[in-house]
Amino acid sequence: MPELPEVETMRRDLAPLLRGRRIARVRVHHEDLILGGMTGRAFGRAVRGRTFGGTDRRAKYLLFPLHADGLDGPVERLMRVQVRMTGRFALASERPRGDEFRHPGVDFSLDDGRTLFYDDVRRLGGFDLLTRAAWRARAAALGPEPLARTFTAAGFARILAPLRAPIKNALLDQRRLAGVGNIYASEALHRARIDPRRAAGSLDVAETRRLHRAVRTVLREALADAGTTLRDYRAVNGLSGSFQTRLRVYQREGSRCTRCAGSIERIVQAGRSSFFCPACQR
Repeated sequence: MPELPEVETMRRDLAPLLRGRRIARVRVHHEDLILGGMTGRAFGRAVRGRTFGGTDRRAKYLLFPLHADGLDGPVERLMRVQVRMTGRFALASERPRGDEFRHPGVDFSLDDGRTLFYDDVRRLGGFDLLTRAAWRARAAALGPEPLARTFTAAGFARILAPLRAPIKNALLDQRRLAGVGNIYASEALHRARIDPRRAAGSLDVAETRRLHRAVRTVLREALADAGTTLRDYRAVNGLSGSFQTRLRVYQREGSRCTRCAGSIERIVQAGRSSFFCPACQR
């Protein structure tokens, strides 16, 4: 599933391309991609004629403020997108050819003749429309953004202190920390030399600082590489990320640890695979 670096890459790609563009027509190919109880026809009516403002991200969500009457008009709704495992975007005059865009989901025809295509083979993601107040309430339930300046090691320690859950599970809990998923949780724990099975609240000050630094570092490096493409994730217009060439433990079961030459192991925690080196993540 795309995590913070992948979704932020999509946001950075789309933001300059969509700002100021008006939605002329909408075609919903699959009703189940429209969330929140709204039909595809109602969704199309609600967004038609609206203008894209700035493209935002919170946790693993893409957010598109939709203005009435151009950019000078008020933002009536926020269009929230969950790309999940196989959602991807392309912006072009014609639908992209080839294997990358064979499962059309929603098409947004723009006023300049181009179309924003959303493709999703497994249709696990989707779109919904929220008022600003509704979004603020939902955003308040999410944890801090790990790359924000306000996310400090001391604040991270306060989050972890009362938790008995394994630290790997705590990192995946979006109520505790927004945007981190399975790949970067495993990678950060390896860099910080912390066993994923450790109780989150058992980390001492030094360990918490190491993990705080590791989370921020691995996310920044992945973002610089446009994310990790292992199978499904693609940036806008089918471009791939390259951070998969720098993974130290994720999906490397049986390989040698890059730090100590130990053997990478895989365990299952809360139904998710965790990869770690038992020799140096004690």
